[in-house]
Amino acid sequence: MPKETVVSEEEKEIENKHFNTQIPNTARSMAGLEAYTGAFGEEQAGHLLRRCIFGTSRTEVKEAVERGLQKTMELLFAEQAKPAPPINSQFANDPDVAIGESWVTAPNSVGVNGYRRTALQRWWMGLILNQGVSLREKMILFWHNHFAVEATVVGDAKSGYYYLDLLRTHALGNFKTLAEEITVSPAMLRYLNGNQNVKNAPNENYARELLELFTIGKGPLVGDGDYTYYTEEDVVAAAKVLTGWRDRLNTDSGIPNSYFTLNRHTLDHKQFSHRFDNQIIEENGADEYKDLINMIFSKRQVARYISEKLYRWFVYYVIDETAYANVIEPMADILIANEFEVAPALETLLKSEHFFDSINYGVMIKNPLDFLGGVVKNFNVVFPALEGDALITNYKFWAILVGGAEQLQMTLLNPPSVAGWIAYYQTPQYYQSWITSVTLPQRIAFAQRMFQTGYVRDGFRLIVKILAFVSQIELADDPNELIKELAQVLFPKALADEQYDYLKEVLIPGLPDYEWTIEYNEYLGSPDNEALATGVYNKLRNLLETMISLAEYQLS
Repeated sequence: MPKETVVSEEEKEIENKHFNTQIPNTARSMAGLEAYTGAFGEEQAGHLLRRCIFGTSRTEVKEAVERGLQKTMELLFAEQAKPAPPINSQFANDPDVAIGESWVTAPNSVGVNGYRRTALQRWWMGLILNQGVSLREKMILFWHNHFAVEATVVGDAKSGYYYLDLLRTHALGNFKTLAEEITVSPAMLRYLNGNQNVKNAPNENYARELLELFTIGKGPLVGDGDYTYYTEEDVVAAAKVLTGWRDRLNTDSGIPNSYFTLNRHTLDHKQFSHRFDNQIIEENGADEYKDLINMIFSKRQVARYISEKLYRWFVYYVIDETAYANVIEPMADILIANEFEVAPALETLLKSEHFFDSINYGVMIKNPLDFLGGVVKNFNVVFPALEGDALITNYKFWAILVGGAEQLQMTLLNPPSVAGWIAYYQTPQYYQSWITSVTLPQRIAFAQRMFQTGYVRDGFRLIVKILAFVSQIELADDPNELIKELAQVLFPKALADEQYDYLKEVLIPGLPDYEWTIEYNEYLGSPDNEALATGVYNKLRNLLETMISLAEYQLS
């Protein structure tokens, strides 16, 4: 277990006030990490699944209720087999990889990196949409936001693939191990110039971000070059520790790897500041970076820092004093006791009274992937089979969704900076940054197109089949029950009575309930009657377009 260090009262006071720009005077929730013992109905199951996967269906929610909280949690945390690698889905001019074959171990011929990067984005989108009830993809995105790498800066598509593979390997694993391995990964060495970090000209880019963003956090400036948890002196020393690492493409396997060159490495001992107890890291060759990680992870603040980021990813962005004491500090304890294994702390959070406190329902604005995945999953959109020529068609549809996410300001493998997306760190707006005068109309336009014409590729239409979707609702001929069932799927919390009344007016303006019952049952009796089907379809489409236009649909 990491050694606990003694901090002054002044430092404790700073630590207790670093977690928000403004700390609310009143606690949002008094609940902590004690196990949740309340009801686990559709509202609770929907809350859990919305936070853990990218969109959820009515069937998934009902199955979670039948399964119960414990078994649903086991499914979310279950091990997953590695997926098949991305393929060449479109580029006929690759001299080494035919259409339909994987490129992840092929040579890097001239002109192939561009298409491979786009294929990588599309492949990941496919995994997100086909995740099942699993935390894996949500955690891979979490780590991508945390250990951010921009593929366009890295350049090499295969370095991007193996970076994602590293995140996948440790998605629910050990934070410390991931920090070690990401430090010398080819993608990160390229992205933050670690491959240019040499003894005669140390490059501080990665050393700074390792401390500021990846492990311990900056904290308030309390002195000249002193950021509460580390100093400028520590950045300089850490950069020297990390000198000598380079990346290359293995000519035999085509796989990028990293290697250590002693003659580019600073051989002197490295002196750290009082923030790290004036420790000295002695010369240790290719393993010296591990000594640096060990030193950093000996500080309790690392466990607090990653607990805060997990909280903001899964619960809410406001961390008040009560939440810090009742949730963040106990999560840090769990992380330290488990030597930085993430799963025990995260599972405790997701099974807690705090997570299931109703105050935390519907308070997060969906990120673009949650929104797009929601439209697909909420309305049971059917894709072609994931095999043969149909796999190529899927890549074309995944490309549409990658482009949609980019329009909504979340481009896979290209976060805006090393700090990730501003929705997870920029005060005071946090998640509110996802909704702008540009992105909100684009969200609604995407959903409307999925209701109306959809997208056609290779003769297959990707569209919400409204009549088929609604036919799965048992009492769809009752406008009140229909709207209630749809609301349970689409919204994280129950609507107000006046909102239900408004939606019924959209469905059957000025008409009594029985008019819908008659019309819908007539359609069920003659589903091939075009006039009847069109009338019902238009009313349902108007209803659904109105529902996804409500502010509540943007919430999780």
